[in-house]
Amino acid sequence: MALDASMLRCLCSELDETLAGMRIMKVTMPSRDEVILSLRSQDSQARLLISTRAGSARLQITDENFDNPAVPPPFCMLLRKHIGGGRITKIECLDSERVAYIHIDAVDEMGDLVHPMLSVELMGRYSNIVIVSDKGIVIDAIKRINDSMSDVRQLMPGFIFTAPPAQINKLPFFSTSTSVLAERALKEAKPLSSALLSTIAGIGPTICREISFRTCGNDRDADMLSADEKALLYSNIEYVKHAVDHDRHYSIVKNDSRLVEFSYMDLQQYGELDIIRFDTASEMLNHFYSERDREERRKAKSHNLKHQVTTILERTVRRNAAREAEYYSADKADIKKLYGELLTANLWKIKKGDKTVTVENYYDGTEVSIALDPMLAPNGNAQKYYKEYRKLTNAHKILEKLLVEGKSEEEYLRSVLFEIENAESEEDFTSIREELKNSGYLKAYKVKAAKSRKVNEFIKYRSSEGIEILVGRSNTANDKLSLHTADKHDFWFHVKNAPGAHVVLRLKGSVPSDRDLEDAAEIAAYHSSVSGDNIEVDYTEIRNVHKESGAKAGMVIYKGQTTVIVSPDEEKIKKLKV
Repeated sequence: MALDASMLRCLCSELDETLAGMRIMKVTMPSRDEVILSLRSQDSQARLLISTRAGSARLQITDENFDNPAVPPPFCMLLRKHIGGGRITKIECLDSERVAYIHIDAVDEMGDLVHPMLSVELMGRYSNIVIVSDKGIVIDAIKRINDSMSDVRQLMPGFIFTAPPAQINKLPFFSTSTSVLAERALKEAKPLSSALLSTIAGIGPTICREISFRTCGNDRDADMLSADEKALLYSNIEYVKHAVDHDRHYSIVKNDSRLVEFSYMDLQQYGELDIIRFDTASEMLNHFYSERDREERRKAKSHNLKHQVTTILERTVRRNAAREAEYYSADKADIKKLYGELLTANLWKIKKGDKTVTVENYYDGTEVSIALDPMLAPNGNAQKYYKEYRKLTNAHKILEKLLVEGKSEEEYLRSVLFEIENAESEEDFTSIREELKNSGYLKAYKVKAAKSRKVNEFIKYRSSEGIEILVGRSNTANDKLSLHTADKHDFWFHVKNAPGAHVVLRLKGSVPSDRDLEDAAEIAAYHSSVSGDNIEVDYTEIRNVHKESGAKAGMVIYKGQTTVIVSPDEEKIKKLKV
Protein backbone atom coordinates (compact mmCIF):
# COMPACT_ATOMS: atom_id res chain seq x y z
CA MET A 1 0.00 0.00 0.00
CA ALA A 2 1.35 3.43 -0.92
CA LEU A 3 1.10 5.94 1.89
CA ASP A 4 -2.14 7.77 0.99
CA ALA A 5 -3.51 11.02 2.44
CA SER A 6 -5.62 9.25 5.06
CA MET A 7 -2.56 7.37 6.36
CA LEU A 8 -0.55 10.62 6.33
CA ARG A 9 -3.32 12.29 8.36
CA CYS A 10 -2.88 9.58 11.02
CA LEU A 11 0.89 10.03 10.93
CA CYS A 12 0.82 13.84 11.21
CA SER A 13 -1.52 13.68 14.18
CA GLU A 14 0.76 11.16 15.90
CA LEU A 15 4.00 13.00 15.01
CA ASP A 16 2.64 16.40 16.08
CA GLU A 17 1.70 14.99 19.47
CA THR A 18 5.12 13.31 19.88
CA LEU A 19 7.58 15.71 18.28
CA ALA A 20 6.19 19.21 18.73
CA GLY A 21 8.58 21.17 20.96
CA MET A 22 11.61 18.96 20.22
CA ARG A 23 14.84 20.56 18.99
CA ILE A 24 16.63 19.54 15.78
CA MET A 25 20.09 18.48 17.00
CA LYS A 26 21.42 16.94 13.80
CA VAL A 27 20.50 16.67 10.11
CA THR A 28 21.84 13.79 7.97
CA MET A 29 21.17 12.36 4.51
CA PRO A 30 22.03 8.64 4.24
CA SER A 31 21.04 8.77 0.55
CA ARG A 32 20.10 11.41 -1.99
CA ASP A 33 16.37 10.99 -1.31
CA GLU A 34 16.32 10.49 2.47
CA VAL A 35 16.65 13.03 5.28
CA ILE A 36 16.91 12.20 8.98
CA LEU A 37 16.27 14.82 11.67
CA SER A 38 17.74 13.82 15.04
CA LEU A 39 15.50 15.42 17.68
CA ARG A 40 15.77 15.92 21.43
CA SER A 41 13.71 17.37 24.26
CA GLN A 42 14.42 17.53 27.97
CA ASP A 43 13.23 13.99 28.60
CA SER A 44 13.27 12.20 25.25
CA GLN A 45 14.88 11.91 21.85
CA ALA A 46 13.76 10.65 18.46
CA ARG A 47 14.79 10.48 14.82
CA LEU A 48 12.40 11.60 12.10
CA LEU A 49 12.89 9.95 8.71
CA ILE A 50 11.66 11.77 5.60
CA SER A 51 11.94 9.59 2.49
CA THR A 52 11.15 10.78 -1.04
CA ARG A 53 12.02 7.46 -2.68
CA ALA A 54 9.34 6.70 -5.29
CA GLY A 55 8.41 3.25 -4.01
CA SER A 56 8.53 4.07 -0.30
CA ALA A 57 7.95 7.81 0.18
CA ARG A 58 7.00 8.38 3.81
CA LEU A 59 7.38 10.36 7.02
CA GLN A 60 7.97 8.46 10.27
CA ILE A 61 9.92 8.09 13.49
CA THR A 62 12.65 5.49 13.00
CA ASP A 63 14.96 3.49 15.24
CA GLU A 64 16.95 2.04 12.33
CA ASN A 65 20.66 2.78 11.95
CA PHE A 66 21.74 4.32 8.65
CA ASP A 67 25.19 4.63 7.05
CA ASN A 68 25.90 8.24 6.11
CA PRO A 69 28.19 9.31 3.24
CA ALA A 70 31.62 10.67 4.17
CA VAL A 71 30.76 14.04 2.58
CA PRO A 72 27.22 15.43 3.25
CA PRO A 73 25.22 16.35 0.10
CA PRO A 74 24.64 20.09 -0.58
CA PHE A 75 20.94 19.86 0.36
CA CYS A 76 21.92 18.37 3.72
CA MET A 77 24.27 21.30 4.38
CA LEU A 78 21.48 23.72 3.43
CA LEU A 79 19.08 22.06 5.87
CA ARG A 80 21.69 22.30 8.63
CA LYS A 81 22.08 25.99 7.92
CA HIS A 82 18.37 26.87 7.95
CA ILE A 83 16.78 24.46 10.45
CA GLY A 84 19.71 23.06 12.46
CA GLY A 85 19.17 23.86 16.14
CA GLY A 86 15.58 24.86 15.46
CA ARG A 87 12.52 23.65 17.32
CA ILE A 88 9.54 21.89 15.73
CA THR A 89 6.36 23.80 16.57
CA LYS A 90 3.73 21.98 14.57
CA ILE A 91 3.24 19.13 12.08
CA GLU A 92 0.10 19.24 9.97
CA CYS A 93 -1.16 17.88 6.65
CA LEU A 94 -3.19 19.30 3.80
CA ASP A 95 -6.77 18.09 3.64
CA SER A 96 -6.95 14.91 1.55
CA GLU A 97 -3.51 15.50 -0.01
CA ARG A 98 -0.24 13.65 0.53
CA VAL A 99 1.50 16.76 1.79
CA ALA A 100 2.74 17.45 5.34
CA TYR A 101 4.04 20.76 6.67
CA ILE A 102 6.67 20.77 9.42
CA HIS A 103 6.74 24.21 11.04
CA ILE A 104 10.00 25.19 12.76
CA ASP A 105 11.26 28.04 14.93
CA ALA A 106 14.94 28.70 14.23
CA VAL A 107 17.57 31.41 14.53
CA ASP A 108 19.22 32.71 11.36
CA GLU A 109 22.87 33.66 10.92
CA MET A 110 22.08 37.21 12.11
CA GLY A 111 20.61 35.89 15.37
CA ASP A 112 17.02 36.74 14.43
CA LEU A 113 14.11 34.38 15.09
CA VAL A 114 12.74 32.94 11.83
CA HIS A 115 10.00 30.45 11.04
CA PRO A 116 11.03 28.18 8.14
CA MET A 117 8.82 25.32 7.02
CA LEU A 118 9.51 21.96 5.44
CA SER A 119 6.93 20.95 2.85
CA VAL A 120 7.06 17.15 2.71
CA GLU A 121 5.30 16.00 -0.46
CA LEU A 122 4.83 12.22 -0.64
CA MET A 123 3.47 11.73 -4.14
CA GLY A 124 5.25 8.72 -5.65
CA ARG A 125 7.92 9.70 -8.16
CA TYR A 126 6.98 13.36 -7.64
CA SER A 127 7.84 13.21 -3.92
CA ASN A 128 9.84 16.18 -2.69
CA ILE A 129 11.12 18.11 0.31
CA VAL A 130 10.97 21.89 0.06
CA ILE A 131 12.51 24.41 2.48
CA VAL A 132 10.25 27.45 2.63
CA SER A 133 11.11 30.76 4.35
CA ASP A 134 8.67 32.46 6.71
CA LYS A 135 7.98 34.90 3.86
CA GLY A 136 6.72 32.09 1.65
CA ILE A 137 9.80 31.96 -0.60
CA VAL A 138 11.36 28.68 -1.74
CA ILE A 139 14.86 28.40 -0.25
CA ASP A 140 15.53 25.15 -2.09
CA ALA A 141 14.08 21.69 -2.84
CA ILE A 142 15.62 18.25 -2.76
CA LYS A 143 14.30 17.92 -6.34
CA ARG A 144 14.25 21.24 -8.15
CA ILE A 145 11.50 21.77 -10.74
CA ASN A 146 11.97 24.40 -13.45
CA ASP A 147 9.59 25.66 -16.15
CA SER A 148 10.84 23.09 -18.67
CA MET A 149 9.79 20.30 -16.29
CA SER A 150 6.40 21.72 -15.29
CA ASP A 151 4.36 24.70 -16.45
CA VAL A 152 2.02 24.39 -13.46
CA ARG A 153 4.35 24.61 -10.46
CA GLN A 154 8.06 25.44 -10.27
CA LEU A 155 10.23 24.83 -7.24
CA MET A 156 13.42 26.84 -7.62
CA PRO A 157 15.31 28.99 -5.08
CA GLY A 158 13.76 32.44 -4.89
CA PHE A 159 10.36 31.43 -6.31
CA ILE A 160 7.13 32.02 -4.39
CA PHE A 161 6.04 28.74 -2.78
CA THR A 162 2.67 27.31 -3.79
CA ALA A 163 1.07 24.11 -2.56
CA PRO A 164 0.71 21.18 -4.98
CA PRO A 165 -2.45 21.60 -7.09
CA ALA A 166 -5.54 19.72 -5.90
CA GLN A 167 -6.61 16.64 -7.82
CA ILE A 168 -8.99 17.54 -10.64
CA ASN A 169 -12.60 16.30 -10.44
CA LYS A 170 -12.09 14.67 -7.06
CA LEU A 171 -13.83 15.47 -3.78
CA PRO A 172 -11.65 15.86 -0.65
CA PHE A 173 -12.42 12.91 1.62
CA PHE A 174 -12.32 14.62 5.02
CA SER A 175 -13.93 17.99 4.26
CA THR A 176 -16.78 16.59 2.15
CA SER A 177 -19.87 15.07 3.75
CA THR A 178 -20.30 11.32 3.56
CA SER A 179 -23.57 11.61 1.62
CA VAL A 180 -22.00 13.74 -1.11
CA LEU A 181 -19.04 11.37 -1.44
CA ALA A 182 -21.31 8.32 -1.72
CA GLU A 183 -23.73 9.92 -4.18
CA ARG A 184 -20.86 10.98 -6.43
CA ALA A 185 -19.40 7.46 -6.50
CA LEU A 186 -22.80 5.83 -7.11
CA LYS A 187 -23.18 7.69 -10.41
CA GLU A 188 -20.19 5.87 -11.91
CA ALA A 189 -20.78 2.88 -14.21
CA LYS A 190 -17.66 1.06 -13.04
CA PRO A 191 -16.67 -1.29 -10.17
CA LEU A 192 -17.26 0.37 -6.83
CA SER A 193 -13.58 0.41 -5.81
CA SER A 194 -12.65 2.14 -9.09
CA ALA A 195 -15.56 4.56 -8.72
CA LEU A 196 -14.38 5.55 -5.23
CA LEU A 197 -10.77 5.94 -6.38
CA SER A 198 -11.70 8.14 -9.35
CA THR A 199 -14.08 10.44 -7.46
CA ILE A 200 -12.52 10.81 -3.98
CA ALA A 201 -9.19 12.42 -3.10
CA GLY A 202 -7.49 11.24 0.07
CA ILE A 203 -7.92 7.47 0.09
CA GLY A 204 -5.79 5.05 -1.89
CA PRO A 205 -6.61 1.82 -3.77
CA THR A 206 -6.36 -0.40 -0.66
CA ILE A 207 -8.97 1.57 1.31
CA CYS A 208 -11.21 1.87 -1.79
CA ARG A 209 -11.09 -1.92 -2.18
CA GLU A 210 -11.80 -2.35 1.53
CA ILE A 211 -14.88 -0.11 1.39
CA SER A 212 -16.09 -1.99 -1.70
CA PHE A 213 -15.45 -5.39 -0.09
CA ARG A 214 -17.38 -4.44 3.06
CA THR A 215 -20.20 -3.02 0.93
CA CYS A 216 -20.84 -5.58 -1.79
CA GLY A 217 -18.15 -8.21 -1.49
CA ASN A 218 -17.57 -8.83 -5.20
CA ASP A 219 -16.87 -5.22 -6.26
CA ARG A 220 -19.92 -4.77 -8.51
CA ASP A 221 -20.58 -1.66 -10.57
CA ALA A 222 -21.39 1.31 -8.36
CA ASP A 223 -24.57 2.29 -10.24
CA MET A 224 -25.97 -1.23 -9.82
CA LEU A 225 -25.93 -1.42 -6.00
CA SER A 226 -29.10 -2.29 -4.13
CA ALA A 227 -30.68 0.00 -1.57
CA ASP A 228 -29.20 -2.02 1.28
CA GLU A 229 -25.74 -1.90 -0.30
CA LYS A 230 -26.02 1.87 -0.75
CA ALA A 231 -26.80 2.19 2.95
CA LEU A 232 -23.76 0.02 3.70
CA LEU A 233 -21.62 2.28 1.49
CA TYR A 234 -22.63 5.34 3.56
CA SER A 235 -21.85 3.43 6.75
CA ASN A 236 -18.45 2.18 5.52
CA ILE A 237 -17.28 5.61 4.35
CA GLU A 238 -18.22 7.01 7.74
CA TYR A 239 -16.41 4.10 9.41
CA VAL A 240 -13.14 4.94 7.57
CA LYS A 241 -13.41 8.61 8.59
CA HIS A 242 -13.94 7.60 12.20
CA ALA A 243 -11.03 5.11 12.07
CA VAL A 244 -8.62 7.81 10.84
CA ASP A 245 -9.50 10.40 13.45
CA HIS A 246 -10.61 8.38 16.48
CA ASP A 247 -10.15 4.61 16.30
CA ARG A 248 -6.89 3.62 14.60
CA HIS A 249 -5.77 -0.01 14.59
CA TYR A 250 -2.33 -0.18 12.99
CA SER A 251 -1.59 -3.54 11.41
CA ILE A 252 0.30 -5.31 8.63
CA VAL A 253 -1.18 -8.17 6.63
CA LYS A 254 1.33 -10.98 6.16
CA ASN A 255 1.26 -13.88 3.70
CA ASP A 256 3.85 -16.39 4.95
CA SER A 257 7.06 -14.33 5.07
CA ARG A 258 5.85 -11.66 2.64
CA LEU A 259 4.43 -8.40 3.98
CA VAL A 260 1.38 -7.59 1.86
CA GLU A 261 -0.24 -4.38 3.14
CA PHE A 262 -0.33 -1.99 6.06
CA SER A 263 -3.23 0.10 7.29
CA TYR A 264 -4.74 2.08 10.17
CA MET A 265 -7.81 -0.21 10.15
CA ASP A 266 -8.46 -3.94 10.00
CA LEU A 267 -8.50 -5.11 6.36
CA GLN A 268 -11.18 -7.73 5.85
CA GLN A 269 -10.49 -8.14 2.12
CA TYR A 270 -7.48 -10.41 2.83
CA GLY A 271 -9.51 -13.05 4.63
CA GLU A 272 -7.52 -15.37 6.90
CA LEU A 273 -4.02 -14.03 6.23
CA ASP A 274 -1.87 -13.35 9.29
CA ILE A 275 -2.04 -9.95 11.00
CA ILE A 276 0.79 -8.18 12.85
CA ARG A 277 -0.42 -5.37 15.12
CA PHE A 278 1.41 -2.22 16.23
CA ASP A 279 0.88 0.55 18.76
CA THR A 280 1.95 3.43 16.51
CA ALA A 281 2.02 4.26 12.81
CA SER A 282 5.80 4.78 12.89
CA GLU A 283 6.41 1.31 14.35
CA MET A 284 4.24 -0.18 11.62
CA LEU A 285 5.96 1.71 8.79
CA ASN A 286 9.40 1.02 10.24
CA HIS A 287 8.67 -2.70 10.25
CA PHE A 288 7.16 -2.66 6.75
CA TYR A 289 9.80 -0.60 4.97
CA SER A 290 13.04 -1.16 6.86
CA GLU A 291 13.96 -4.51 5.31
CA ARG A 292 12.87 -3.47 1.83
CA ASP A 293 14.64 -0.11 2.00
CA ARG A 294 17.81 -1.69 3.34
CA GLU A 295 17.86 -4.03 0.36
CA GLU A 296 17.16 -1.18 -2.09
CA ARG A 297 19.93 0.98 -0.61
CA ARG A 298 22.35 -1.94 -0.76
CA LYS A 299 21.46 -2.65 -4.38
CA ALA A 300 21.86 1.01 -5.34
CA LYS A 301 25.32 1.20 -3.78
CA SER A 302 26.42 -2.14 -5.19
CA HIS A 303 25.12 -1.67 -8.74
CA ASN A 304 28.04 0.33 -10.15
CA LEU A 305 30.69 -1.68 -8.31
CA LYS A 306 29.11 -4.97 -9.36
CA HIS A 307 28.99 -3.80 -12.98
CA GLN A 308 32.70 -2.92 -12.92
CA VAL A 309 33.74 -6.26 -11.41
CA THR A 310 31.42 -8.22 -13.73
CA THR A 311 32.99 -6.48 -16.74
CA ILE A 312 36.49 -7.35 -15.51
CA LEU A 313 35.42 -10.96 -14.84
CA GLU A 314 33.88 -11.35 -18.32
CA ARG A 315 37.07 -9.97 -19.88
CA THR A 316 39.14 -12.38 -17.80
CA VAL A 317 36.98 -15.37 -18.79
CA ARG A 318 37.31 -14.47 -22.50
CA ARG A 319 41.07 -14.05 -22.17
CA ASN A 320 41.40 -17.41 -20.40
CA ALA A 321 39.30 -19.11 -23.08
CA ALA A 322 41.57 -17.70 -25.80
CA ARG A 323 44.66 -18.82 -23.90
CA GLU A 324 43.19 -22.27 -23.41
CA ALA A 325 42.53 -22.60 -27.14
CA GLU A 326 46.08 -21.45 -27.86
CA TYR A 327 47.42 -23.87 -25.24
CA TYR A 328 45.85 -26.86 -26.95
CA SER A 329 47.01 -25.64 -30.36
CA ALA A 330 50.54 -25.70 -28.93
CA ASP A 331 50.27 -29.51 -28.95
CA LYS A 332 51.23 -29.27 -32.63
CA ALA A 333 54.84 -28.79 -31.52
CA ASP A 334 55.59 -32.52 -31.85
CA ILE A 335 54.45 -32.46 -35.48
CA LYS A 336 56.79 -29.52 -36.21
CA LYS A 337 59.67 -31.44 -34.66
CA LEU A 338 58.85 -34.54 -36.71
CA TYR A 339 58.76 -32.52 -39.95
CA GLY A 340 62.16 -31.00 -39.12
CA GLU A 341 63.67 -34.44 -38.51
CA LEU A 342 62.18 -35.93 -41.69
CA LEU A 343 63.39 -33.03 -43.83
CA THR A 344 66.88 -33.26 -42.32
CA ALA A 345 66.99 -36.98 -43.19
CA ASN A 346 65.76 -36.34 -46.76
CA LEU A 347 67.63 -33.19 -47.82
CA TRP A 348 68.82 -35.00 -50.96
CA LYS A 349 65.20 -35.25 -52.21
CA ILE A 350 64.51 -31.50 -51.93
CA LYS A 351 65.36 -28.82 -54.47
CA LYS A 352 65.14 -25.10 -53.88
CA GLY A 353 61.83 -23.87 -55.27
CA ASP A 354 59.88 -27.02 -54.31
CA LYS A 355 56.55 -26.30 -52.62
CA THR A 356 56.02 -29.78 -51.14
CA VAL A 357 57.91 -32.99 -50.65
CA THR A 358 56.66 -36.51 -49.85
CA VAL A 359 58.89 -38.54 -47.57
CA GLU A 360 58.64 -41.74 -45.56
CA ASN A 361 57.96 -41.42 -41.83
CA TYR A 362 60.57 -43.82 -40.49
CA TYR A 363 58.68 -44.08 -37.16
CA ASP A 364 55.63 -45.86 -38.60
CA GLY A 365 56.47 -46.44 -42.29
CA THR A 366 53.74 -44.15 -43.66
CA GLU A 367 54.28 -41.46 -46.28
CA VAL A 368 54.05 -37.82 -45.20
CA SER A 369 53.55 -34.79 -47.47
CA ILE A 370 55.33 -31.72 -46.02
CA ALA A 371 54.75 -28.12 -47.19
CA LEU A 372 57.91 -26.20 -48.11
CA ASP A 373 58.83 -22.56 -48.52
CA PRO A 374 60.14 -22.30 -52.13
CA MET A 375 62.27 -19.30 -51.17
CA LEU A 376 64.33 -21.35 -48.68
CA ALA A 377 67.06 -23.89 -49.24
CA PRO A 378 66.37 -27.52 -48.24
CA ASN A 379 68.19 -27.14 -44.88
CA GLY A 380 66.46 -23.77 -44.34
CA ASN A 381 63.07 -25.49 -44.51
CA ALA A 382 64.18 -28.04 -41.92
CA GLN A 383 65.46 -25.28 -39.62
CA LYS A 384 62.16 -23.38 -40.09
CA TYR A 385 60.23 -26.35 -38.65
CA TYR A 386 62.71 -26.72 -35.77
CA LYS A 387 62.29 -23.00 -34.97
CA GLU A 388 58.46 -23.31 -34.95
CA TYR A 389 58.83 -26.37 -32.69
CA ARG A 390 60.93 -24.42 -30.13
CA LYS A 391 58.50 -21.46 -30.27
CA LEU A 392 55.46 -23.66 -29.63
CA THR A 393 57.25 -25.51 -26.83
CA ASN A 394 58.09 -22.25 -25.06
CA ALA A 395 54.55 -20.94 -25.62
CA HIS A 396 53.13 -24.13 -24.11
CA LYS A 397 55.10 -23.60 -20.90
CA ILE A 398 54.14 -19.92 -20.66
CA LEU A 399 50.47 -20.61 -21.38
CA GLU A 400 50.39 -23.35 -18.76
CA LYS A 401 51.50 -20.81 -16.17
CA LEU A 402 49.12 -18.11 -17.48
CA LEU A 403 46.16 -20.52 -17.35
CA VAL A 404 46.81 -21.28 -13.69
CA GLU A 405 47.06 -17.56 -12.94
CA GLY A 406 43.93 -16.85 -15.00
CA LYS A 407 41.85 -19.46 -13.19
CA SER A 408 43.05 -18.04 -9.87
CA GLU A 409 42.04 -14.55 -11.03
CA GLU A 410 38.59 -15.82 -12.04
CA GLU A 411 38.17 -17.39 -8.61
CA TYR A 412 39.22 -14.15 -6.93
CA LEU A 413 36.85 -11.97 -8.96
CA ARG A 414 33.95 -14.33 -8.24
CA SER A 415 34.76 -14.02 -4.54
CA VAL A 416 34.65 -10.21 -4.89
CA LEU A 417 31.22 -10.45 -6.55
CA PHE A 418 30.13 -12.58 -3.59
CA GLU A 419 31.40 -9.84 -1.24
CA ILE A 420 29.45 -7.18 -3.15
CA GLU A 421 26.25 -9.26 -3.06
CA ASN A 422 26.55 -9.62 0.71
CA ALA A 423 27.85 -6.15 1.62
CA GLU A 424 25.50 -4.37 4.03
CA SER A 425 27.11 -1.05 4.93
CA GLU A 426 28.99 1.85 3.40
CA GLU A 427 32.14 0.60 5.17
CA ASP A 428 31.78 -2.78 3.45
CA PHE A 429 31.66 -1.16 0.00
CA THR A 430 34.57 1.15 0.85
CA SER A 431 36.61 -1.85 1.95
CA ILE A 432 35.85 -3.71 -1.29
CA ARG A 433 36.78 -0.70 -3.42
CA GLU A 434 40.04 -0.28 -1.52
CA GLU A 435 40.78 -3.99 -1.99
CA LEU A 436 40.18 -3.70 -5.76
CA LYS A 437 42.37 -0.62 -5.87
CA ASN A 438 45.19 -2.44 -4.09
CA SER A 439 44.80 -5.36 -6.50
CA GLY A 440 45.14 -3.02 -9.50
CA TYR A 441 41.56 -3.27 -10.79
CA LEU A 442 40.40 0.24 -9.83
CA LYS A 443 43.51 2.32 -10.39
CA ALA A 444 41.52 5.53 -10.85
CA TYR A 445 39.60 5.12 -7.59
CA LYS A 446 40.36 7.74 -4.98
CA VAL A 447 38.91 7.93 -1.48
CA LYS A 448 37.73 11.40 -0.52
CA ALA A 449 39.25 12.77 2.63
CA ALA A 450 36.91 12.15 5.54
CA LYS A 451 36.93 11.33 9.20
CA SER A 452 38.08 7.77 9.71
CA ARG A 453 35.57 5.49 11.36
CA LYS A 454 36.27 2.24 13.07
CA VAL A 455 35.10 -0.64 10.92
CA ASN A 456 34.16 -4.01 12.36
CA GLU A 457 36.15 -6.34 10.12
CA PHE A 458 34.63 -9.50 11.54
CA ILE A 459 31.06 -10.64 12.14
CA LYS A 460 30.87 -12.24 15.57
CA TYR A 461 28.86 -15.31 16.55
CA ARG A 462 28.82 -17.52 19.61
CA SER A 463 28.21 -21.25 19.25
CA SER A 464 25.41 -23.01 21.08
CA GLU A 465 27.95 -23.95 23.77
CA GLY A 466 29.49 -20.48 24.03
CA ILE A 467 32.62 -20.61 21.81
CA GLU A 468 33.39 -17.50 19.76
CA ILE A 469 33.07 -17.75 15.97
CA LEU A 470 34.46 -15.00 13.71
CA VAL A 471 33.54 -14.38 10.05
CA GLY A 472 35.52 -12.16 7.66
CA ARG A 473 33.48 -9.36 6.08
CA SER A 474 35.74 -9.04 3.01
CA ASN A 475 38.72 -10.70 1.35
CA THR A 476 41.06 -8.34 3.19
CA ALA A 477 39.36 -9.19 6.47
CA ASN A 478 39.54 -12.90 5.57
CA ASP A 479 43.33 -12.63 5.25
CA LYS A 480 43.61 -10.81 8.56
CA LEU A 481 41.39 -13.34 10.31
CA SER A 482 43.04 -16.48 8.95
CA LEU A 483 46.67 -15.36 8.84
CA HIS A 484 47.01 -12.99 11.80
CA THR A 485 44.07 -13.08 14.24
CA ALA A 486 43.42 -16.81 14.63
CA ASP A 487 45.61 -19.11 16.71
CA LYS A 488 47.28 -22.03 14.94
CA HIS A 489 45.09 -24.54 16.81
CA ASP A 490 41.81 -22.74 16.03
CA PHE A 491 39.55 -24.42 13.47
CA TRP A 492 39.12 -22.82 10.04
CA PHE A 493 35.97 -23.34 7.93
CA HIS A 494 35.14 -22.60 4.28
CA VAL A 495 32.50 -23.77 1.84
CA LYS A 496 33.93 -26.36 -0.57
CA ASN A 497 34.87 -25.22 -4.09
CA ALA A 498 32.88 -21.96 -4.04
CA PRO A 499 33.28 -18.30 -2.98
CA GLY A 500 32.61 -17.70 0.69
CA ALA A 501 33.82 -16.04 3.86
CA HIS A 502 36.59 -17.42 6.07
CA VAL A 503 35.13 -18.65 9.36
CA VAL A 504 37.21 -19.35 12.47
CA LEU A 505 36.13 -21.25 15.59
CA ARG A 506 38.29 -19.70 18.31
CA LEU A 507 39.08 -22.45 20.80
CA LYS A 508 41.51 -20.67 23.18
CA GLY A 509 42.76 -24.01 24.43
CA SER A 510 39.37 -25.74 24.67
CA VAL A 511 38.25 -28.80 22.76
CA PRO A 512 35.32 -28.21 20.37
CA SER A 513 32.26 -30.40 20.60
CA ASP A 514 30.44 -31.83 17.59
CA ARG A 515 27.80 -29.18 18.14
CA ASP A 516 30.39 -26.36 18.01
CA LEU A 517 31.79 -27.74 14.76
CA GLU A 518 28.30 -28.06 13.30
CA ASP A 519 27.42 -24.44 14.25
CA ALA A 520 30.62 -23.10 12.65
CA ALA A 521 30.08 -25.18 9.51
CA GLU A 522 26.51 -23.92 9.16
CA ILE A 523 27.73 -20.32 9.54
CA ALA A 524 30.38 -20.92 6.84
CA ALA A 525 27.69 -22.31 4.51
CA TYR A 526 25.39 -19.38 5.32
CA HIS A 527 28.15 -16.86 4.48
CA SER A 528 28.86 -18.39 1.07
CA SER A 529 27.63 -18.18 -2.50
CA VAL A 530 25.98 -21.61 -2.21
CA SER A 531 22.33 -21.79 -1.18
CA GLY A 532 19.95 -24.59 -0.29
CA ASP A 533 20.50 -27.75 1.73
CA ASN A 534 23.30 -30.35 1.90
CA ILE A 535 26.18 -27.90 1.42
CA GLU A 536 29.73 -29.24 1.63
CA VAL A 537 32.01 -27.38 4.05
CA ASP A 538 35.72 -28.05 4.65
CA TYR A 539 37.36 -27.47 8.00
CA THR A 540 40.90 -27.86 9.31
CA GLU A 541 43.26 -26.35 11.86
CA ILE A 542 44.57 -22.86 11.09
CA ARG A 543 48.14 -24.20 10.94
CA ASN A 544 47.11 -26.06 7.77
CA VAL A 545 46.01 -22.84 6.05
CA HIS A 546 48.64 -21.00 3.98
CA LYS A 547 48.87 -18.18 1.47
CA GLU A 548 51.06 -18.51 -1.58
CA SER A 549 53.40 -15.66 -2.49
CA GLY A 550 51.65 -13.16 -4.76
CA ALA A 551 48.17 -14.55 -4.15
CA LYS A 552 45.34 -12.03 -4.06
CA ALA A 553 43.44 -11.08 -0.90
CA GLY A 554 41.42 -13.92 0.57
CA MET A 555 43.01 -16.58 -1.64
CA VAL A 556 44.58 -19.35 0.48
CA ILE A 557 45.42 -23.03 0.20
CA TYR A 558 44.78 -25.63 2.90
CA LYS A 559 45.34 -29.29 3.64
CA GLY A 560 44.31 -31.95 6.17
CA GLN A 561 40.67 -30.92 5.86
CA THR A 562 37.54 -32.77 6.89
CA THR A 563 34.42 -32.27 4.76
CA VAL A 564 31.00 -32.13 6.38
CA ILE A 565 27.55 -31.67 4.82
CA VAL A 566 25.25 -29.13 6.50
CA SER A 567 21.93 -27.39 5.87
CA PRO A 568 22.13 -23.91 7.42
CA ASP A 569 19.13 -22.76 9.45
CA GLU A 570 18.81 -18.97 9.07
CA GLU A 571 16.77 -18.49 12.24
CA LYS A 572 19.27 -20.49 14.28
CA ILE A 573 22.22 -18.54 12.84
CA LYS A 574 20.56 -15.20 13.61
CA LYS A 575 20.18 -16.29 17.23
CA LEU A 576 23.88 -17.18 17.42
CA LYS A 577 24.94 -13.75 16.14
CA VAL A 578 26.44 -11.45 18.77
